[in-house]
Amino acid sequence: MSIVFSAGELIDIAIGVERRGMTFYDIMAKSTENEEAREIFEGLVNMEREHIRIFQDMLGETGKPPAEAGTPEYTGYLQALIDDAVFTDDMITSEMASQADSDIKAVELGIAAEKDSILFYYEMRDIMPQRLVTKVNAIIAEEKSHLQQLSVIKKKLATS
Repeated sequence: MSIVFSAGELIDIAIGVERRGMTFYDIMAKSTENEEAREIFEGLVNMEREHIRIFQDMLGETGKPPAEAGTPEYTGYLQALIDDAVFTDDMITSEMASQADSDIKAVELGIAAEKDSILFYYEMRDIMPQRLVTKVNAIIAEEKSHLQQLSVIKKKLATS
């Protein structure tokens, strides 16, 4: 038996991913002593916030939610998918996230999460209604820019 997600379900998952990413980058911004890393993390927080807004707008364009939406079982099911999507609770609440051994390790966590989110959004895009594909493509491009920003800061931190 295969599971098929509606566009709305995937957008709900994406909103959860972005909220967790926002929390993760906020923790990183507050825990680093490197000003340049802090500025990048704070910028990523703002970008994740904007992605949430975009996805919420998209949610209104997906049409009617499935009949089971809103039931405790359905809500639990979606939450389980969000919990394991990209920025997991373990990543956000781990000792490494709250008190990273180094800025480089924190940046590496962000790089891994951004790669996972890019893959997730590519898969999501493939089943979105055509009218929403452009918006998903824009978010993929921004996630790629997050990856690039994190890679640049990692190189700078490695040479400091």
